[in-house]
Amino acid sequence: MGRRDRVSSFRSDAARERFLVAYGRAMARLPVPDATFDVPTTFGTVRAYRFDGPPGASSPVAPLLPAGRTRPVVLLPGRSASTPMWDANLVGLLAHRTVFGVDLIGEPGLSVQRRPLTGGEDQAQWLDELLTGLGLESVHLMGVSFGGWSAVNYAVHRPGRAASLTVLDPVMTFAPVPIRTMLALIPVSVPSTPDPLRRRVLRWLAGGAEVDDSAPVAALITAATNGFAVRQPAPRRFTDDRLRSIDVPVLAVIAGRSVIHDGQRAAANARKTLRHGRVELWPAASHAINGEYADEIATAAAQFWAEVDR
Repeated sequence: MGRRDRVSSFRSDAARERFLVAYGRAMARLPVPDATFDVPTTFGTVRAYRFDGPPGASSPVAPLLPAGRTRPVVLLPGRSASTPMWDANLVGLLAHRTVFGVDLIGEPGLSVQRRPLTGGEDQAQWLDELLTGLGLESVHLMGVSFGGWSAVNYAVHRPGRAASLTVLDPVMTFAPVPIRTMLALIPVSVPSTPDPLRRRVLRWLAGGAEVDDSAPVAALITAATNGFAVRQPAPRRFTDDRLRSIDVPVLAVIAGRSVIHDGQRAAANARKTLRHGRVELWPAASHAINGEYADEIATAAAQFWAEVDR
């Protein structure tokens, strides 16, 4: 198998065009980015956006940013998602901080992977190279699902640059994924899966909420799962020793109705292993927590970041 066969890519030019149309419609719902970047890394080019927060809400770490004293926030989306997935969250977060949105390498978005990712070390390397390219010396990382795993993975492999982690129902981090969930997710990534079955699985992940493909973000995820082949190693669960090695504050928000892990077990293990952890179990939340509790997340995260910066 050649190197090209081991990198994520669109299944066809037509699939890419359909995705780009959906991506543009979904991005149009966000505030207009104040800057757009395509940052070269060892593993490909990473698309990132800067959304400026209120005056004084930026970091004086590079000329790319307005003058200010608080650290910016870098958002890491979930699997098969990209920057537009933060539609529900962005305005609330921008009331407090400058925010960078990132399309992950190896996932459907405007980043372009050119070299295979072999594991967690590679995932941390490209993210570190991105932050260097953006001139960000110290940031708060926020991730949901696979993005939460990515934030923890970065802190494990590249300590020093992340000032804090905010992880929203992170997958394969504090508890394993149940076998039934692994089996249920298989049809989502198969292009030939009938739409009713795909919607049923996505509805199950979202705690029973209907999936409306006419909504721009839902349409984007549909275009991504149908038209993009993800070719990268599955995230490996962190050992307890790895989690104990994290030496920055972590706000872990666990969904009580999540199907990607046992919420009670995940919260208990997070409390046991995080040396500087604030662990909250939100009983009514599903794995779609970022959309269900956007205002609450913005409030909790802003308070957390302010305490860290003090």
